Amino acid sequence: MPIPFRPLVIRFGRLGDTLLLQPLLHRLHARYGQPCTLLAAGGYASDLYHGQPDVAEVIALRSHHRPLPLSPEQWRAIAALRRLRHVPVYVCEPQRRSLERIALLLKLAGIPTSHCVFLNDIPLSPGGHWIEHLLELADATPPAFADRFAKLACATSAVPAFAVSTSERAECDRWLAERGLAGRPLILLQPANKRTIRWSGVRKASDDDKSWPIQNWAGVMAAIRIQLPQARVLLCGSPAEYGYLETIRKTMAQPDVEVVAKELPLPRMRALLAIAHSMISVDTGPAHLAAAMGCPLVVMFGSVSPSHWRPRSRVPGAVQVLGGPPISTRVDAITPEQVIAAWQALPH
Repeated sequence: MPIPFRPLVIRFGRLGDTLLLQPLLHRLHARYGQPCTLLAAGGYASDLYHGQPDVAEVIALRSHHRPLPLSPEQWRAIAALRRLRHVPVYVCEPQRRSLERIALLLKLAGIPTSHCVFLNDIPLSPGGHWIEHLLELADATPPAFADRFAKLACATSAVPAFAVSTSERAECDRWLAERGLAGRPLILLQPANKRTIRWSGVRKASDDDKSWPIQNWAGVMAAIRIQLPQARVLLCGSPAEYGYLETIRKTMAQPDVEVVAKELPLPRMRALLAIAHSMISVDTGPAHLAAAMGCPLVVMFGSVSPSHWRPRSRVPGAVQVLGGPPISTRVDAITPEQVIAAWQALPH
C-alpha cells in the first residue's frame, strides 16, 4: 500500500499547461497515498481543480511576476510553503524565468533542493507527448526520499480526466434554460488563443500562427448548419476576446449564433463541454479541456507539433487533429473543407 505523504507540485502555466498536469497529479496521488498540493500561477488552477480528488489544496499566485518585496501574495505563498518543508516537490515548470522565481520561493520557504525533482532534468523524447514527459517526472523520486519511495511505482492513465459536480451541472442547466439553449445541439467554436488579443487590440494575423481567417469560420458554420439546422452555435473565449468574437458572429450572418465569452467561468465551461455536441478550436487550453470532458473535437495546429500537444480524450476517435509540423506551420494553411470533413468524422 502507498505510504501516506502529500506531495507538492509546482507549475506557472496557462490553462492548457495546468490541465495537462492532471495525469501527473493522479499518479502522485496513487504513489504517495495522499492528494497533492498545487502551487500555480493565475486563477485557472483553483477553478480547474476545485473538488477534484487528486488535489487537496491550491496555492494560487495571480501576480507571480511582481517584485517579491511588493507582493504580499508571494509572501503568503512562502508562508504556506514553509508548512511543506518535509514533502517531496515536483517542479513541472520548463520556463527559465519562472524557474528562477520558483527557486527563490523554495529557498525562502526553507525547502532544500534534495527534496525536489525538476522536469527540465528529464529530456523530452523526440515525438514524445508532454503528458508522458510529466509522467516520467511523476515516477522520479527526490533524493531525500529515495530510501522510502524510490520503489513505489504504479501504472495510471495518461489521459486527463475531470469530474463535473452535481451543483456545476445544475448551474449550467439553469444558464442554458435562461439562454433558451436547453435541449438544442450545441456546437462550440474557439477561434482565439492567448496571443490573439494584445493591449492595442487584435494581433495582426501575420504575427499569429494560430489565426484562422474570419471568412473561414463563417464558411464552416454555414456548411455545418446545413447538416445540423437545429443546432445553436456558441462562440467561446475569454471576456477580453468578446469584441473579436462579435466581429466573427456578424461576419457569419447566420441565425442562432451567440457570443458567450463573458459568461463562461471555468466550472460552467467544464459542465458545458460535458454535454456539447462538438467543438472546433485552434490549439489552445479550452481544446484540451474539451477532449478531457469527452466533447468531440476538431483542433487546428499552427507551428507547435501535435506529437507533443495533441489533446487526449477517453472517447475513441473524439479528437481530429489538423495541421502542425511537418504538414504546416500556420493554421491559415488549413482549408474550411478540411475542417468540415474532420467534423463529419467525429463520433456524434
